[in-house]
Amino acid sequence: MAGDNRWYLEYHIAVDRPGLLGDIASLVGALGLNILTISGVDTRRRGLVLEGGDEARVELLAHVLDRMPTIRVTALRRPTLIDILAIRHGRYIEQDAVDRRVFRFTREELGILVNFLGELMKGEGRRLIGLRGVPRTGKTEAAVAAAVYAGKRWVLLSASLFGDVLRTELDAAERAPDVVYLVDAILTVFRGSPAHRELVREVLQSPHTVVVEHPDVFVEERFAAWEDFQLILELRNAPHEEIRYDVAALQERYARGGD
Repeated sequence: MAGDNRWYLEYHIAVDRPGLLGDIASLVGALGLNILTISGVDTRRRGLVLEGGDEARVELLAHVLDRMPTIRVTALRRPTLIDILAIRHGRYIEQDAVDRRVFRFTREELGILVNFLGELMKGEGRRLIGLRGVPRTGKTEAAVAAAVYAGKRWVLLSASLFGDVLRTELDAAERAPDVVYLVDAILTVFRGSPAHRELVREVLQSPHTVVVEHPDVFVEERFAAWEDFQLILELRNAPHEEIRYDVAALQERYARGGD
């Protein structure tokens, strides 16, 4: 995401004292670097996006900062999307320690989720994103808002946002390169007709961004494998809420015509 001339500096404040930020800003300026953005990313961490200078100057900056007893440098690198959003929102997105494709959000962080997903949607080419969460956490609304943020046209292939939507065909405009597809895996699997399922399978192979709610159901029913998903976003009402899918129970429920 970052340009070739930008850097992300993050440091932990070991000893907070008046003038600390000013000293760091003066050092950055003396090395010919400009501060584009600065913000706290935690109670004792501060992040800065810098511009200008070559790698040698940045290495010199790191060397000098390492000698300051009041701070500890925790990052000095090209800025990632996660870095930019941490500065914008004042907190880091939680990322799974084992599967780095998994990012976690709560309903209080819907704004961060929308920005993160929207930035991902700005990219070109095929991208399959899973969106996990219990019902009524705002998954579909967040995906729609992200598409609007990204300037993309969104198409609901299956959804319950405005009553059950189960598309079986698309017109030419709905196949344009700037379209993002949204799929509710539960509806597709348990209520979709053969024509609907065939359309979804076709779209999953298309060069578009596809956001799949309840990806566990798709994996269980072999519409996709976990390895097919570039990213998996989890949305919870509270940080420790458990996200579980009982596919057998869902199958029985929809066989009875349940909602």
